[in-house]
Amino acid sequence: MHRVTGLIRRSPWLVGLPRDVVVLAAIAFCVALGFGIVLPAIPIFASDFGVTTLAVGAVVSVFALMRFVASPVAGVLANKLGERLVLAAGLVIVAVSSLLAGLADSYSQLLVMRGFGGIGSSMFTVSAMALLLRTTDRNQRGRAASAFQAGFLFGGVAGPAVGGLVVAVSIRAPFFVYAATLGLAAVVALTMLHPRPRAELVEQADQVVDPDSEPPIRVGAALRMRSYQAALLANLNNGLITFGIRAALIPVFVVEVLRQGAVWAGFGFLVAAIAQAVVLIPAGRITDHRGRRPGILAGAAATMTGMLLLALSTNLIWYLLGMAVLGAGAAFLGSAPAAVVGDIMGRHRGGAVVAGFQMVSDLGAVVGPLAAGWVADRFGYSQAFSIGVVSAAFLLLVAFRMRETRVSGP
Repeated sequence: MHRVTGLIRRSPWLVGLPRDVVVLAAIAFCVALGFGIVLPAIPIFASDFGVTTLAVGAVVSVFALMRFVASPVAGVLANKLGERLVLAAGLVIVAVSSLLAGLADSYSQLLVMRGFGGIGSSMFTVSAMALLLRTTDRNQRGRAASAFQAGFLFGGVAGPAVGGLVVAVSIRAPFFVYAATLGLAAVVALTMLHPRPRAELVEQADQVVDPDSEPPIRVGAALRMRSYQAALLANLNNGLITFGIRAALIPVFVVEVLRQGAVWAGFGFLVAAIAQAVVLIPAGRITDHRGRRPGILAGAAATMTGMLLLALSTNLIWYLLGMAVLGAGAAFLGSAPAAVVGDIMGRHRGGAVVAGFQMVSDLGAVVGPLAAGWVADRFGYSQAFSIGVVSAAFLLLVAFRMRETRVSGP
């Protein structure tokens, strides 16, 4: 196992980063792999109970809704019990809920188990990000966030491919495979993450302190910082556009507007994933060496440009170009804002601050499809994509006014 870990740490995403970052990236891969396997099966399995399309959609949205609701509690637990324990507990909760969802005999059982899984997912996400940021110094946080993002990205790409084979066995099988990947991730978390984060050097001092002895930073104090406000808006954009508008509209847009087969929707998401993977390393390095503000500005500009290209798209070339630019923007918005949160936390426990950061992304993922769908139905797809253009443009303005946290502090 240690030999495998050593090989992984020599990858361009992870070289020079603390071991806990490597472990968290591996956990992210396991989680995303299982999620990618089960996601296509969820609507099909739900529809087998003879419910309406709205009810099918509710099974998907209840997961994100419960993540949003549970995030504040997850932040408090991470502060009080420690990130490692809450992370592992969250993974176990999602694993058990997935196993029980696969055994569901009714629609109501499936709905409840998916909601229960959302609570565990929130616990994992908040504690994993808090631990990731607290165990790296300010010259590594951009790359660390990129590495964590890479784990999710590669797992998410591989998951649907494996899922097609698993669904062929049984429509319930993906739920059991998802439970297994989450169980593996929980074992990795408990056995390979350090029980307590390494002590960090206090800024501008020579003494070493135990980070667990420092009081948690309060959300109210963070909210008064322009840097944290910019990070929240950036993550809201990430959820609103990447996980909301793009995910909800692209498949239908390709078929109804571009008059192409549904396979081109898949190609578009693949192009976005490739662009994101290519830009991840440069995005992390720019964030660490040039600053968080340039990273957020680059992500906002790319996201605004990508959404504009989609709004103006009349053929496959412009569509694929827009998806590629959006993928590049997602790489920056996945690393720079997270690094800002890490700078604000410093050596303090920051579960509540990370929870707020995560909540705005989940809120965007819930609101984005609803708002974009309503606008598309009444005014058209170009106007729906314009929601993303306006949102990213506002982020651009806010990022211009934020203070740089890497050098000067929050």
